[in-house]
Amino acid sequence: MALEILQIPCLSDNYGYLIRDGETGETAAIDTPDVNAINQALGETGWTLTYIFNTHHHWDHAGGNLALKEQWSCEIIGPKAEADRIPGLDRAVGQDDVVMLGKSSAIIYDTPGHTSGHIVYHFEEDGAAFVGDTIFAMGCGRLFEGTPAQMWASLSKIASMPKATKLYCAHEYTQANAAFALSVDPHNEALKKRAAEVDQLRAAGTPTVPTDVARELATNPFLRAEDKGLQAALELVGSDPVEVFAETRRRKDNF
Repeated sequence: MALEILQIPCLSDNYGYLIRDGETGETAAIDTPDVNAINQALGETGWTLTYIFNTHHHWDHAGGNLALKEQWSCEIIGPKAEADRIPGLDRAVGQDDVVMLGKSSAIIYDTPGHTSGHIVYHFEEDGAAFVGDTIFAMGCGRLFEGTPAQMWASLSKIASMPKATKLYCAHEYTQANAAFALSVDPHNEALKKRAAEVDQLRAAGTPTVPTDVARELATNPFLRAEDKGLQAALELVGSDPVEVFAETRRRKDNF
């Protein structure tokens, strides 16, 4: 049986996820933004929480760790490079480690940039990646602890995943991200079409997450630093992709 994925709206704009291995019933929470919302979902599904898989240390991703661990006696897995900042951490993992959820396996990617030790869980056989705050639909995380070079390298790892891979981002930022993307990539027809679709989805109260790698390659300016049209709009034709990415991120920070 394939991985079962339940998306849970949390806080003002977060998404939490419960994922369950259909064969064994083992269940993990991807981050812990809202204990009550996660527990409500567990109650409604009848699932038992086996693990917490943290992507990074920020409070809206790890703040519910200890309460859920006390209640469910679950094992907490999180980034090796933030081991001292993940509450209740039992097992630290990093680049190329494999995490098992029953019979389902995820490979770990180190994706520093948003934080110094951020990681991504890629369930390749299931075509799913839980990307935390590294990438959003048409956006990427703010660089709180990392450098543009680190973040470009991290995003490039995600860009290299199979194009059909679904990206389960941690925030509903898409509409605002689309407005910014259009400001720096105004001639991108795929982006214009996607922005219109997003407006319709949000007007109906429908989530715009997950997205997928192919869609982001076509519309996300933070993955398009090598695109000549984007470079031209930024007056950086022929520049190094890290420089183009850094300028795009600087503009987003001031948008």
